[in-house]
Amino acid sequence: MEQLYSLIGADMRAVDAVIRQRLHSEVALVRQVAEYIVQSGGKRLRPALVLLSAGALGYRGTHHHELAAVIEFIHTATLLHDDVVDGSDLRRGRETANAMFGNSASVLVGDFLYSRAFQMMVVVDDMRIMRVLSDATNVIAEGEVLQLMNCHDASIDEQGYLQVIRYKTAKLFEAAAQLGAIIGGGDAAVEKAMAVYGIHLGTAFQLIDDVLDYSGAEVETGKHLGDDLAEGKPTLPLIFVLRNGNLEQAACVRRAIENGGRDDFPQVLAAIRTTGALDYARQKAKVEAELAAAALDVVPASQYKDSLLELCLFAVARNY
Repeated sequence: MEQLYSLIGADMRAVDAVIRQRLHSEVALVRQVAEYIVQSGGKRLRPALVLLSAGALGYRGTHHHELAAVIEFIHTATLLHDDVVDGSDLRRGRETANAMFGNSASVLVGDFLYSRAFQMMVVVDDMRIMRVLSDATNVIAEGEVLQLMNCHDASIDEQGYLQVIRYKTAKLFEAAAQLGAIIGGGDAAVEKAMAVYGIHLGTAFQLIDDVLDYSGAEVETGKHLGDDLAEGKPTLPLIFVLRNGNLEQAACVRRAIENGGRDDFPQVLAAIRTTGALDYARQKAKVEAELAAAALDVVPASQYKDSLLELCLFAVARNY
């Protein structure tokens, strides 16, 4: 990631400065919780997408710093709410904000970050940008509800699973890439291409996240192995076993999804590995990354475009 971000290092520092400035609140607990979650690490991938896509379209102003911070605030708000809904106690190798400060504080500070993000949008004073971000925020909320409805439901198929990914995760990637095209002055075809790039890249990232839930090292992923299973989430590796495993394997996975918890984790993990479910999910992620890269064909050659293409490779190859 350091190599990928070398091109936008100064811009990323400017975004961090905007984040610190915009986190200010007269309410001490708001500052404490917001700073804890924003400063807890992470790849800063979504704000980087704003910077790289704007750079690829030749933008040289400063509005992309504000918009990148907006994207990060929206993402952070979703993390705060996610961890409360999921009952998570570990993220990025640290205690979650709800584990540190309680569920009520996490939900309310998530609301603060959402509202602060919308205050920041006004600074750019572009109705199209506000439309993209408001639409994205609404779709993400729908995705959260869809995922909640799907929990403990072993009948969810691959199409239903991918719909949750498109809404909950990939939509913000799409918005980030599209924003760069808008402020960079790209025409309709380029703007559409950047949006397509973002949604496929975001899908690839989530697919690999779901793979790492059954194959990653906790010290690298910063989360407990098997968290998705414990929450009863029917992710693609599990759906693959249900469709392709033998009767015993499918029954084990179905029971684990419906009951949640970790009691069946060793047997589920064995079924995932035996059936080749992780290889299947990785291949799906590779296809999504290739679709993202192909969407950039209409974007002019530049170092920024090269970095966007490198992100497609990183999305699939990463182990964290």
